Amino acid sequence: MSDLLSRRLALLGERANLPLLTRCLHGIERECLRVDGNGQLALTPHSPALGSALTHAQITTDYSESLLEFITPAEPDPAQTLADLDKVHRFTVAKLGDELLWSPSMPCRLPAEEDIPIARYGTSPIGRLKYVYRRGLAVRYGRTMQCIAGIHYNYSLPEELWPLLKQAEGDPQSDRDYQSARYIAMIRNFRRYSWLLMYLFGAAPALDKSFLRGRPHDLDSLDADTLYLPWATSLRMSDLGYQNNAQSGLTPCYNSLDSYLESLRQAVSTPYPPYAEIGTKQNGEWVQLNTNVIQIENEYYSSIRPKRITYTGERPIQALMARGVQYVEVRCLDINPFLPLGIDLVESRFLDAFLLFCALQDSPPMAGDECRSATDNFQRVVKEGRRPGLLLQRRGQDVELSAWANDLLERINRTAELLDTAQGSQEHVEALAAQRAKVANPDLTPSARVLAELRERGESFSQFALRKSREHAEYFRSEPLSAEDLARFEGLARQSLEEQARLEAEPEVDFDTFVAAYQASILGLISN
Repeated sequence: MSDLLSRRLALLGERANLPLLTRCLHGIERECLRVDGNGQLALTPHSPALGSALTHAQITTDYSESLLEFITPAEPDPAQTLADLDKVHRFTVAKLGDELLWSPSMPCRLPAEEDIPIARYGTSPIGRLKYVYRRGLAVRYGRTMQCIAGIHYNYSLPEELWPLLKQAEGDPQSDRDYQSARYIAMIRNFRRYSWLLMYLFGAAPALDKSFLRGRPHDLDSLDADTLYLPWATSLRMSDLGYQNNAQSGLTPCYNSLDSYLESLRQAVSTPYPPYAEIGTKQNGEWVQLNTNVIQIENEYYSSIRPKRITYTGERPIQALMARGVQYVEVRCLDINPFLPLGIDLVESRFLDAFLLFCALQDSPPMAGDECRSATDNFQRVVKEGRRPGLLLQRRGQDVELSAWANDLLERINRTAELLDTAQGSQEHVEALAAQRAKVANPDLTPSARVLAELRERGESFSQFALRKSREHAEYFRSEPLSAEDLARFEGLARQSLEEQARLEAEPEVDFDTFVAAYQASILGLISN
């Protein structure tokens, strides 16, 4: 146990400081495909009954018109966050008619690549920009890859906690810079230890064969329609399909906020020759926003991101540069197909203890070797995490996954106990005990349970997923929203449609000029 971790835990455990730990904030973004009653991708447009995907704060679309995204507000109690998410699901299911929400992360059997509908956001300049960005993703990575869904977990510690730690440690930085540095240090620890989350919560060991479109692969066949790896935890987070693209050389190691932002600034402003060959327009139509390594910051695929709420018209890099890191977005979580929401309170309580541990544990800068081993450990666990005796690299030495996992859980138990003390419960320690059981018995992990159910029932991946999708739809329909909640969501839908109409009624702006100004906002940052 590091002395620094012990000192920080002791400081936060003082009676005057304990209430701070009841004020962490949690938000969830859950993506899921819309499918028809037979489990085929729904090719219908985003329903106006759900509101405008451009302006609705809680119900939008991600890459495809068929890929819904549900967003909760930030709440101090994750039980409330999950209750919010539950209401969004109930409202949506009530408006979908015969369509279903697809239960796992890996997609249903998809139509031809060109028939997967890209999300549309109307005729306003920002709506068109969002559409062109997605056309660029299709050009760069293919539409099929963009239909994978996941859960993003947003987490922040209370603003008052950082000055307390800063003062205790005699750190000379400003409050803002100290807070950003601590979040970046937290992200470094997340990179070191996030393989554990993939073992415990990975739920994507199999997929529909059609997903690979006939490309070569190293997967095994479970049946005529299902591919899998016997020890995999999360094929979603593996390198399937994302090899050989411009991002492969983009690996920020998060040793400072400045270095992270610099790597992103370079990526959004440096041309990539294969994209330059395609160009930004074909036959006079925009096909990508630019020909750079990434079009915008959000295109960078990472398992965790430092975040700051943006002002209207502000880019994520600008917000982070101006005001520092406010929270982190964990992006590597699979949707658990056994759960109606894809996540439950046990997982959330453990994530809180895990993230608090990452924030308080000593986190020295990562050299290149450690960066590489963190990436290698993560990839090894997503593809063979349940393999008996699997070895990972810790400080240049081989260590068994189970031994390292138990060691980490022992240390995370300290933060779980502290959270329970602050909140007067046992829920975090109990959530941690549930994870210990998975380390002792890999058959309890979601990935093992998926494969066991496929084998026991003789189902293909898509048959299993469709059955679960129907079960979840019945769960949500069995208890409709209250009249009050229904009226509130219908009001939000109407307001969002009115807001989109207002944006589209504004004086017309030349789109080429609009895109150039958007691009210049980053170029200006680089030259300053």
